[in-house]
Amino acid sequence: MERIYIGMGSNLADPAEQLRSAVNALAQLPQTELVGVSAFYQSDSLLPGQPRYTNAVAALHSTLAPLDLLDALQAIENEQGRERLERWGPRTLDLDIVLFGDRLIDEPRLKVPHYHLQERAFVLYPLAELAPADLRLADGRMLSDLLAACPFVGLERLSQN
Repeated sequence: MERIYIGMGSNLADPAEQLRSAVNALAQLPQTELVGVSAFYQSDSLLPGQPRYTNAVAALHSTLAPLDLLDALQAIENEQGRERLERWGPRTLDLDIVLFGDRLIDEPRLKVPHYHLQERAFVLYPLAELAPADLRLADGRMLSDLLAACPFVGLERLSQN
């Protein structure tokens, strides 16, 4: 089984509850074991005028192929009311494969490591709660270096999930 990290975010329809429901759905995926969930964090949207986001990272062990897992994640998003009206619009749920074992994936539908990872404190800090301190990404970057270059600014760690 490979260790996979899933970034989770929501800024509509009770975001914390959306993430809790997503965690339950992840735990039910076939050929997959949910092995950890970070704390929840709140942050401002990257685009003005949108509600604040609640984010977290989940760690999985899975034997699913990357695109099969992506399809399963998109099905969970759809079940929780995700509407894909615009690329960066508000959403009930966003599930992204951040890391997939030590794989570099460059498919039209999937890029791993996630292509904006180094800019996303709301992904890096929850990821650091679950990943080994010396985690090296498949592209050679160290998680510790990414954290050092992306300060904990604008994030609020919530007291409980």
